[in-house]
Amino acid sequence: MTSSESIVCKPTPWFLFRALVMLLMFGVFAVLFYIDGSTGYRKKNEIFYLHKTFQIANEEFSKMNSGGALTAEAWKSHAAKQSVAFPADRSILPAALTLPMPWPEILHDYERMKPLQWNILWREYTRERGLGATPSDHPYDSGKISEQWIVCGICAMLAGAAAFFLIRTLGRSISADAEAVVTQQGKRIPYADLKTLDLRKWDTKGIAFIDYEGASGKGRIRIDGLTYGGFKKDNDEPAERLMRQIRSRFSGEIIEYASVTDSQSKDNVSTPG
Repeated sequence: MTSSESIVCKPTPWFLFRALVMLLMFGVFAVLFYIDGSTGYRKKNEIFYLHKTFQIANEEFSKMNSGGALTAEAWKSHAAKQSVAFPADRSILPAALTLPMPWPEILHDYERMKPLQWNILWREYTRERGLGATPSDHPYDSGKISEQWIVCGICAMLAGAAAFFLIRTLGRSISADAEAVVTQQGKRIPYADLKTLDLRKWDTKGIAFIDYEGASGKGRIRIDGLTYGGFKKDNDEPAERLMRQIRSRFSGEIIEYASVTDSQSKDNVSTPG
């Protein structure tokens, strides 16, 4: 490589993969919390109170038939007058649920209720309706449902942020030619304007900072080798080649860590370029 060669560092697969994983993760979480907030918790509440109704029906049948005098007609008449004991707060129940809801027909059947095996009837009922047979341990109040919406919104914003940075980074690159450095924002900074090159994080995190001042303005360039170029040896380490190109033309102050053998420590030292 010659010092006049133009080195272009595009987004690395490592960064793109990480950003895509974050986008998918937060996107999936947002969908899951949306489902719980809009219908999931409400449906679980319906199942919770229906399950409780089967227990109540079993207890009432056992009490009314304690002397063995309960008839099929008497039980059917009693069951027909009952309704599922849902809470008054409609906001925690499915919107399509019609209230009051009578006891399920299976609970009206005297012969099926007689063995007092309400759990078997419950499984049959849920199988017929396509409901989950295992209810939650407790109902979900309006506060819990509101929490799902809040977390859904947070996850959606994080997914949006991940998508923004992914799309923005896809169209960016950092490059250096014989005359200047071109930042990821597309700003061209001549080498003559570069004043300080901070390499203290380059060896450990692949990050360097360059302060510049001159005709191009005043500011700082952040070079992230893990995001742009990368350090894969089978790809000839694009980020390292970029830094070598910059250093070959740099004439300002270089700040880097120098190893001090006697104390086995690292000191912050400045050396001229």
